[in-house]
Amino acid sequence: MNNSRPKAKLSRALGIPLTRKCVKYFERRPFPPGVHGRGRRKSSDYQVRLLEKQRLRHQYNISEVQMRAAYDAAHKAEGKTGETMVTLLERRLDATVFRAGFTRTIYQARQLVVHGHFTVDGKKVDRPGYKLKPGQVIEVKETSRQKPPFQIAATGTHIDGPTAPYLSTVLEELRTTVIRAPQRTEVPVLCDEQLVVEYYAR
Repeated sequence: MNNSRPKAKLSRALGIPLTRKCVKYFERRPFPPGVHGRGRRKSSDYQVRLLEKQRLRHQYNISEVQMRAAYDAAHKAEGKTGETMVTLLERRLDATVFRAGFTRTIYQARQLVVHGHFTVDGKKVDRPGYKLKPGQVIEVKETSRQKPPFQIAATGTHIDGPTAPYLSTVLEELRTTVIRAPQRTEVPVLCDEQLVVEYYAR
């Protein structure tokens, strides 16, 4: 999904930094952009739920259609709808590539997947929304490994904190294996998913 809005402004509008680079801008101006950004505005229940849905959607850089599809799939599945929805989004190929430390941001992850730089179980996959299953192996294509973005990634530059416990990653070999499905508590997205469920269930 292409979003031409500057990430710093979008981060301020959503109330969360969307990239590490946005953190300093967000901390300096932690209020919505625009003339009335500092004003105290009382939000309706609908606005609160809409904002939470937008926060989750933009953290995965997906379209509204994809977001709704994730909710519908989670609603039909067993377990808590909100938690299931987040774990389904986390199983996307672009999200996994990002969590493994192969890219700087979710935006770069989507771009590099679309450009065909990754394989799943040895076969090229260029669909960011491809749903991964436990046991599948994701690697950077042999012909892409010498490219600057991946040379940087192999040094661990993009890792900020503990790596995802549901992945087994060997950065120097630019390879990660999905060990199991992620649990909601292990997914580092900032979101009250119950509000998102309430937004779609209205």
